[in-house]
Parts: sequence; C-alpha cells; structure tokens
Amino acid sequence: MVSKTREKLIDVARQLFAYKGVENTTMNDIAAASDKGRRTIYTYFKNKREIYNAVIEQQSCQIVNRLKAIVDDDSLSNSEKLRGYLTELFDIIAQSAPRPEGYRRLLLRDHRRVAKIFRLALDKERNLFNSLLAKGVESGDFNALQAERLPSIISSAIGSVYYYHADDNSGDSFDTQHRQLHQIIDFVVCGISADQRENQQNT
Repeated sequence: MVSKTREKLIDVARQLFAYKGVENTTMNDIAAASDKGRRTIYTYFKNKREIYNAVIEQQSCQIVNRLKAIVDDDSLSNSEKLRGYLTELFDIIAQSAPRPEGYRRLLLRDHRRVAKIFRLALDKERNLFNSLLAKGVESGDFNALQAERLPSIISSAIGSVYYYHADDNSGDSFDTQHRQLHQIIDFVVCGISADQRENQQNT
C-alpha cells in the first residue's frame, strides 16, 4: 500500500511537470490531482524537489530497463544487440526532446534541469553500454580499439540527436530524421565490427 501510494504520487507529479512545468506545479496541485491530502504527500516527500528527483529516478530506471532487455536477449548476436541498443537509445532521446514551440522557453528556464535528467539517465546507462562492448570484444565480434572509442562518440551523438529533434529550423520530415539516425547506427555497427564483412550489411 505504501509503495503504491508513493508510485501514484510520482506518476501524478510526472504528468503535471510535463503539462505545467516544474516551476508552475505546486504541492497543492499534486495533492489535488492524486486525490491525496498534503499531509499524505509530506509523509513521503519533504518538498517538491524530492518529488522531482523521484520522478527523474523512476524515468531513468525505465530507460535503463528498456535497454537492459536488449543486452540480456541471448537470441541476439552482439552486433544485433548493439544495433538494437542504439536504435532504442536514440528513439528515447528523440522522444524526450522538447517540442519546437516550447524549446526556447525550456532553454531559458530549465536548461540545467534538462541537463540533470540526461546526466542521471546516462550515468546509469553507461555501465550497461560498456558491458555490451566488453562482451563483444571478448567474443571477437568487436574491434577493441573501436570499442574503446565508441562511448565518447555516442555521448556526442546523443546531444546532437536531442537538440536536432528540438530544433524547429531543421525542416526535415520525421521519415528523413529516422533514416538519418539509422544511417548513423549502420555506420557505427559496421565500424566497430572485427569482421569487415559486416560492412556489406544493407543500409
């Protein structure tokens, strides 16, 4: 019962933060939307900052669980895991990007908060990604030097994907953006492969 109440408060707060913004959401708003009294909220959280951190923690765990499911799928080869992992990661980043109409407002008001979200999520994801690369190198599927280089490259790519999808001046359609992301992923998988025949894979 305790965990269910806490989870409900977190879920309600997440929806309110997305709809109204964190700054414009009050503890009273969360209490009203969750059908709980302020006393109940303060039983679980000292203030709105604690609720916000709980929302970020929950969302980052959900992201990592989606990625972990790919890494743990023994029916996939290491190259297929890497391809699936990057596809899922880039999709998550693209979906998380602010829509163009709210982008400038977000940068002005919530830039640091957005940066914190990604730091928390990527800190959890980093070890998982490194373990995937290490297994690929150990099995002989991945080139060790390229695997060593890849984390920093992907880190840069994540920022590019995020701001690219938030940019209202790109003029590219969803299909074009999707195709470009998959071309990047194809390039990465081919580049890290210890077997150069991987380069013959269709793109």
